[in-house]
Amino acid sequence: MILVTGFGSGLGRELAVHLSREGASIAGFSRDPDRGRETVDLIQTEGGTALFVPVDVSANEQVESGMAQVIDRFGRLDGVVNCAGARVTGTAVDTSPAQWDLAIATNLTGTFLVSRAAVPELLKRQGGSIVNITTTSALRAAPERVAHGVSKAGVHMLTTSMAIDHASDRIRVNCVCPGPTSLPLTPSDARDLAGTAKRMPTGRVGTPSDVAEAVIYMLSDASQHVTGTILPIDGGLHLTGGL
Repeated sequence: MILVTGFGSGLGRELAVHLSREGASIAGFSRDPDRGRETVDLIQTEGGTALFVPVDVSANEQVESGMAQVIDRFGRLDGVVNCAGARVTGTAVDTSPAQWDLAIATNLTGTFLVSRAAVPELLKRQGGSIVNITTTSALRAAPERVAHGVSKAGVHMLTTSMAIDHASDRIRVNCVCPGPTSLPLTPSDARDLAGTAKRMPTGRVGTPSDVAEAVIYMLSDASQHVTGTILPIDGGLHLTGGL
């Protein structure tokens, strides 16, 4: 059974659906009840099993209550995909303290709280896998991404710190860093991605399947000797300085 945060939309929804297709039972956290239920419907329409729990990952009481509901339903936890995120754009001057707090609370604190709640459940089954989703903006500074980049870079240190702390518990903690990825987009976003594709070493932007395959690997026994890894899925864009 895999818990996916950011379950209601975007990459979190895409990952939940892909994991369900691989045969996993899925539990999802999202702040948006309507979208969370839509994701459940998508999974169930394909014959999968899914539970949605409305949770704001930045609120510890909600995280702990949500985890209890997941365990009550499924009886166990095998892995976690931390995909909930708040994208805040702007320079340090443009970013308000409230926007900064939102980015840190959702992207970094939320990942910490969910991972913290997951560890005792993973210990019960003598191991498991936590996969954190960040961004290549956490690998190299990008224009007007102060809060976003800093909060996601913090997740990289959280990943490696937890990997060291829990290696002897057979709990693996890794990070997948997508670059520009094609998701349901506004027309302006689609134009931006079309321009970005021309700068990609591979000649294209990523797809949800590209990211999902990496996440599936990190969750599976195929990666049982892999922990503390930060894996870019960006067609080599981070190597060019072209973020």
